[in-house]
Amino acid sequence: MSTLTVGERSIALDKDGYLVELGDWSEEVASALAAHEDLELTAEHWEVLTLLRAFYQEFELSPATRPLIKYTALKLGADKGNSLHLNRLFKGTPAKLAAKLAGLPKPTNCI
Repeated sequence: MSTLTVGERSIALDKDGYLVELGDWSEEVASALAAHEDLELTAEHWEVLTLLRAFYQEFELSPATRPLIKYTALKLGADKGNSLHLNRLFKGTPAKLAAKLAGLPKPTNCI
């Protein structure tokens, strides 16, 4: 297990870099996790992260890629809810990386 330091807080991460405690998430934590992935979060990223957190609140699970694409298309429109857009934003692994940055568990069917 490793840790992420955000300000004066030390936040526990699992072996894959996901938050151990979902309650540790904040926008600052998301930005720090993104920086660790060499990614700077833009408004487009935040839109998807906010959507993912709402999905998790509703269904209590992190979506795999296909459900993520469908849910994004349903909520944000087809121009944002497609694999090209999400892959561009999240380095080709939208379900895994977006879940990590949103402070959610790793999607169960992602390797």
